[in-house]
Formats: sequence, C-alpha cells, structure tokens
Amino acid sequence: MQPAKFDYGDAVRVIRTLRNDGTFPGVATGGLLVRRGSIGYVRDVGTFLQDQIIYSVDFINEAIRVGCRQEELQGANDPWIATRFEFRDKVTPRSQLAVNGEIIATPGDAGEVEKVLLNAASEPAYHVRFTSRLLQVNESQLDALDRLT
Repeated sequence: MQPAKFDYGDAVRVIRTLRNDGTFPGVATGGLLVRRGSIGYVRDVGTFLQDQIIYSVDFINEAIRVGCRQEELQGANDPWIATRFEFRDKVTPRSQLAVNGEIIATPGDAGEVEKVLLNAASEPAYHVRFTSRLLQVNESQLDALDRLT
C-alpha cells in the first residue's frame, strides 16, 4: 500500500462522479453523491481491507461527506480539465454521425455517455452509445438531450 497522499484539512478535487454503491444511507443505489470536479476537504484518513487508503471528504457546497479512494482524488490546485458531460448523461449529436457512410445518429437522437476521455492536446471527447453503436465523439459535436426538450 502506498503512503497517504493527502492529510487532514487538505483541499481535494474528486476526479470522477461519485455514485452510491449501496453503502450510503438515504440515497438510492446508483444515485448521485458528488459530481466530478467538486472540491472538498479531507476530514480523516483510514484504510479499507488493509490495502486501500480511504479519505473521509467533506464536500461543503454539496453538504455531504463521502469516503473516497486515493485514486479518485487530486489536489484542488492541480491542473483540471472541465467537461460539459459526465458518465450517464443523455446527449444528442449537433449533426449527423456516420461510420463508413452509414448514418448512426442524427440531431435529436438519444445517446448516453459511457466514458469521459481527457487529452490535454485536444478538447474533451466521450464514448457515447447510440442504440447499439459506441462512438467516440468530441465535446463540440454534442448537445445535452434535456436542453432540447
């Protein structure tokens, strides 16, 4: 097990959206706890199964305290790339998306973000599922589906 990276009072940013795995009371399993990019403060440091460091993090703006694994956190002042969409967000393409001439999705078609892809050399992109096809789509090519309805 590697040593703890953060200490009591450190400001940290959660690098992926945290959802209830069934251990957080009062929130449905799979329910949103904290959005990716939120900043919190380390309240305590402990271990789980003697091989994982777990931080108790107070997310003050969200009014919630959540246990986070070390790999889910970065320093609050470390470089950060904000994205418009997250895992499970419903999106639609701004124009037709095609593969080898086959139209996969058109504006208004529902897609779901399956993965956020970050690359400092370009804009954020996503793995988006449209019906049975998984496509890599740049952020600038997508709109939130709920914004159009």
